[in-house]
Amino acid sequence: MTLREWGKYGTLAMVIGVPKEIKEAEHRVAIIPAGVQALRAKGHRVMVQRGAGIGSGLPDDAYAKAGAELVNDPKAIYGEADLIYKVKEPLPPECDLLREGQIVFTYLHLAPAPELTKLLLERRVVGIAYETVETRDDRKPLLEPMSEVAGRMAVHIGAHYLATPHGGRGVLIGGVPGVPPATVVILGGGTVGYNAAKIAGGMGAWVYLLDVDSNRMRYLDEILPDNVTTLISNQMSVEGCVKRADLLIGAVCIAGARAPKLVTREMVRHMKPGSVIVDVAIDQGGCIETSRPTTHTDPVYDVDGILHYCVANMPGAFARTSTFALTNVTLPCAMWIADSGWRRAILEHPELSLGLNVALGHVTHPAVAKAHGLPYVPPGEAAKG
Repeated sequence: MTLREWGKYGTLAMVIGVPKEIKEAEHRVAIIPAGVQALRAKGHRVMVQRGAGIGSGLPDDAYAKAGAELVNDPKAIYGEADLIYKVKEPLPPECDLLREGQIVFTYLHLAPAPELTKLLLERRVVGIAYETVETRDDRKPLLEPMSEVAGRMAVHIGAHYLATPHGGRGVLIGGVPGVPPATVVILGGGTVGYNAAKIAGGMGAWVYLLDVDSNRMRYLDEILPDNVTTLISNQMSVEGCVKRADLLIGAVCIAGARAPKLVTREMVRHMKPGSVIVDVAIDQGGCIETSRPTTHTDPVYDVDGILHYCVANMPGAFARTSTFALTNVTLPCAMWIADSGWRRAILEHPELSLGLNVALGHVTHPAVAKAHGLPYVPPGEAAKG
């Protein structure tokens, strides 16, 4: 890492680069003008690619007024920045611009991405993933806001595709007097699952929420409406619920790891024709065997008469809400990294050390190492190297 100068508060000033996202239909941006102002106040340089915030309703002049240097060419950002501050994983054209020791702070989702993992290791970059930053009480604070958005979206998306003109079986989520509502099955009781259950329950659906954690189920049973039934997840309960589902939402998350395939193709084959699957876990490989990543421009496909929605960046559809929710939680971590450098930051902030996925050619997250059969190097050891 190349640090340029001493900042106002005795910390080393860092160059932070914010490129425009190039993933298809991704309109979020990693920083808002208030974040630029906060970093500039500490003496750091912030380079923002022109147009990076337009999709979130943030014009270039707002960044300029906050003290950002506006740049036309992303190559200039990657060429100068010590810290690349993004929303989504770097795609191949971006990986080609990365250099040794450069910090990439973004959603990485490396477990289901062997090629990206290989590229980051070859480039010897330092990859800190939002989704694996974890507090001592097992919260994932940088994942939570996007999980909240995706969980709430999942029900609205499912309701949309259940409509007959959109290929669904024509069932209204909440039903009407004298006609039963839709049956919504949610696999996973974490942040995505809770938010999906809250919305589906509020719309009047019959909801089944499954998880393996009995304490979590006990808690959710207390706070969710009476039309949400909690069940312990096992093969028999999953099979039974999937068969009766009008809308199936995959909401399984294991930090840093591939999502387990809880729903087999055979289970999908026995679903009611015109039912809808929304696999929110697709970022980590999906928890349904028939899932494959889709995009906002081509979001659904049919398998055995069942519509599948598997967009890997769901919150990007509501870019302004998602950008503000995301930057609220990522900016403090970005400040730690900028003020102290990544080595000191992960040693001083244990939650951030769990976010370190790769560093200087080493895999530094156990779940990522296991997913790819690669050696694991503890973050603290990598930081000393």
